[in-house]
Amino acid sequence: MVEVKGKSESVKVIVRCRPLSQSEIQNGHHSSIKMHTERGLVELSNPKEPDEPTKDFTFDAIYDENSKQLDLYDETFRDLVESVLNGYNGTIFAYGQTGTGKTYTMEGIASSADQRGVIYNCFEHIFNHIANSRNQQYLVRASYLEIYQEEIRDLLCKDVGKKLELKERPDAGVYVKDLQAFVTNSVDAIQKVMAAGNANRSVGRTNMNEHSSRSHAIFIITVECAEAGPDGESHIRVGRLNLVDLAGSERQAKTGATGERFKEATKINLSLSALGNVISSLVDGKSSHIPYRDSKLTRLLQDSLGGNSKTVMVACIGPASYNYDETLGTLRYANRAKSIKNKPKINEDPKDALLRQFQEEIQRLRSKLEQKRGKSRGTTPNPRGDDYFTEQKRAIEADREKILRDSGLIQEERAKLISELEEKSRMLEKERREQAEVAERIRKIESGLLGGMAETELADHTRRQQSELENKRIELAEQKKREREMLQQLEKQEEDAVEIQQTFSDLRQEVDAKSKKIKKLMMKLRQVSLTPKNLFYLISWLSLKTICFAVVCNKKATEGDERRVGDILLLTSEEDGASKRLFSLPSYPYPFSDLCPLQTSLCFCQLLLKSSALQPH
Repeated sequence: MVEVKGKSESVKVIVRCRPLSQSEIQNGHHSSIKMHTERGLVELSNPKEPDEPTKDFTFDAIYDENSKQLDLYDETFRDLVESVLNGYNGTIFAYGQTGTGKTYTMEGIASSADQRGVIYNCFEHIFNHIANSRNQQYLVRASYLEIYQEEIRDLLCKDVGKKLELKERPDAGVYVKDLQAFVTNSVDAIQKVMAAGNANRSVGRTNMNEHSSRSHAIFIITVECAEAGPDGESHIRVGRLNLVDLAGSERQAKTGATGERFKEATKINLSLSALGNVISSLVDGKSSHIPYRDSKLTRLLQDSLGGNSKTVMVACIGPASYNYDETLGTLRYANRAKSIKNKPKINEDPKDALLRQFQEEIQRLRSKLEQKRGKSRGTTPNPRGDDYFTEQKRAIEADREKILRDSGLIQEERAKLISELEEKSRMLEKERREQAEVAERIRKIESGLLGGMAETELADHTRRQQSELENKRIELAEQKKREREMLQQLEKQEEDAVEIQQTFSDLRQEVDAKSKKIKKLMMKLRQVSLTPKNLFYLISWLSLKTICFAVVCNKKATEGDERRVGDILLLTSEEDGASKRLFSLPSYPYPFSDLCPLQTSLCFCQLLLKSSALQPH
């Protein structure tokens, strides 16, 4: 495979929040989520600690309960699918607690245009693109697998229970041995493949979800495109799209899983934990080893996370207050994934491209067919020659009639001539069947190859109208995306400008301003709730002139001492050691230096804040 170097790009992460369910409303649960869609900001409130600051997370895009399936596709996924059509690898995967709408986001309701999910909108997008293409030839094939209790199963195989093996090749990377792929030539055909696979998926009922996915499912679409290059030769590019519906993370106490359901949940959580470890290792930047081999899921997603792929993660969350811990876990998971860097590249002229094999097979069969036609006629091959066998049959029948009418022939001679004609007729029929079989093989192979069709004036006008409507919809989605990005950038610039323009008339004013800044940074640190397991029992001092600040990083509790880990102290008197607690900072596993200036402490707080999103929570 020719390697085309691409720029490094981050995994794109979006968040989607479903509405409160009817049962949640009846049980008196309220929403703990506030979605600022125009800013890409999610605010999460702790229902058990109303006075605690909200935990804020910013993502590439967020979608609230009023979001529409088609808007989600146009704004977030269309560009990625377009890249796949141009030869890139792409992955879309949905992650979240069970019952938060992952399968609805990925699949939706196929029969409803408004409620079709990502996968079915992908089908429409791909085949509409091919229908409107010119001077290009496409081949589209689909595979469908599930990972059930760490076993890989082919959902399109008659023997669904058969375990498949993971293999790896230097030129192809990780792949599933003996995984079937079906060539599809229309939206209807690929939907039938999807439906056949869904009928074999492992689902079950839990307290959290009536139809809970009990396995991770990956629907794989491979798009091959042949096009003449500047050198006049045909070049093939291959894009692969992984559409991943992950099983939900869950707690046994809430799902009520027992027996086989509990065993399933254990395997699901283990594989999701392995996925989290891979994300943490990729983001950490210090890990020399990425644990892709810890699960089948992470091995299959190896290219999608840190490799040759464009990737979008959809974090699905529920707003109900009783799911606060699970929602917080999902948001942290997604927040870390934002920092993963991929290096996508166009896959050009791979050795194992099925499209090239099809083209070569068609050429070989056509050559064979023309040779047979030419040989049977004893003349130059005629590509049309549709009436040849009919003419030959008529000629044989005419010769038979002539022999039967010839009274001058003796009985033995007449029988011999008739026998020769019958043998000629049998050979002719055999030749006809062989040519028909070759022609049928050519037809079947060509039926899988797609390209733009010649159009009537009316069809062309209709296509242009549809294209204009689609372009307007895409343009609106792009405008909304640009406005959100500009707003996020503007807020960041305003924060930076306030910091740069700040001036101080005296030292006391500077101390007050920097104290406020420390308080603001500490507040943000509280939002990420860093909680180390091991404490260093150290008190570090921040000092400036006669004003002293103390950060209680870790300490042993002493009787009568109300100070606790994370307190920021203002020392009112160095002689008597009296102090006043200003505010609290969550414990952090790294000690401050013994004595450091206030300015250094500010920088250090910023460093902690910046790195906090990268730490495992």
